[in-house]
Amino acid sequence: MEGLAPIDAWAILAVLMKAAGYAAALVAMGGPLFVSVFRSAPVNVLRLARKLAISAALFGIVVLALQFGIRSARISGMGLEGAIDPVMLGLVWDSPLGTAALWRTMGKLLIFAVLIESTIGMTVSLLGTLLIAVSYTLVGHSLGDPRWLLAALVGVHLLAGAFWVGALAPLHLAVEQTGGAAMLHRFGTIASGTVAVLGLVGLTFAWLMIGTVGELFATAYGWTLITKLIVVTGLLGLAAKNKFRLVPSLASGDPSAPDRLRRSICLEFIAVGLILLATSTLTTITIPPANL
Repeated sequence: MEGLAPIDAWAILAVLMKAAGYAAALVAMGGPLFVSVFRSAPVNVLRLARKLAISAALFGIVVLALQFGIRSARISGMGLEGAIDPVMLGLVWDSPLGTAALWRTMGKLLIFAVLIESTIGMTVSLLGTLLIAVSYTLVGHSLGDPRWLLAALVGVHLLAGAFWVGALAPLHLAVEQTGGAAMLHRFGTIASGTVAVLGLVGLTFAWLMIGTVGELFATAYGWTLITKLIVVTGLLGLAAKNKFRLVPSLASGDPSAPDRLRRSICLEFIAVGLILLATSTLTTITIPPANL
């Protein structure tokens, strides 16, 4: 199929590692965003958001190091030998990936400040969130034209997605907490705006990458994007069900609502994982029609 890079074990590993990196970045970024918005949430909910952010930041740094080796192996064609070759690793470090890695690592280190329960700690951790978002504008499809627009779209898309992804685990815990229904209702209200941003940004970016409807069905990039959009539609359906049915049921005291809501949030986790795999595939082994 047109626009599909050669697929081997290293390519598959690259897709999986990039998806893991995306997940780590979104959870790390989402922690400070969640804590800053829901400062009055129960202590154990905020503690979970902070712990997950720190764990994700650490995991993300490890994944980033592995990605360097995988990239070296792929561009050298030398397999494992290339993954640890100092010359090849140096070439990767001198590429845009190296610059992005530096920004991303600094951002993830600043995320640790979320543990400091003060305005300074929150400000520093939010700065880390911003640096991580910026790092993704330095590589990949955002390097195309128009450069400034693509970079802005990627950054905004990441921040909006991070707020949503970073909130899932804390909200899962908050379901049966005092004030949990009010927190979930507030999240649903904010998420409505987030969905609009994600949709607008995603469609604009897709249009810039594809150009015509015909290319959507004629390229590997297009079909992967279609798959991603199907899963995104399912995720939005779950979110709508939560907002308009399950959260009101929870607020009214329906005894079955907590379990149903937790199951729905678990399904959101799965949908997010599939979306990240599709996104990783788009940015690793497919070529946008605009670049063909």
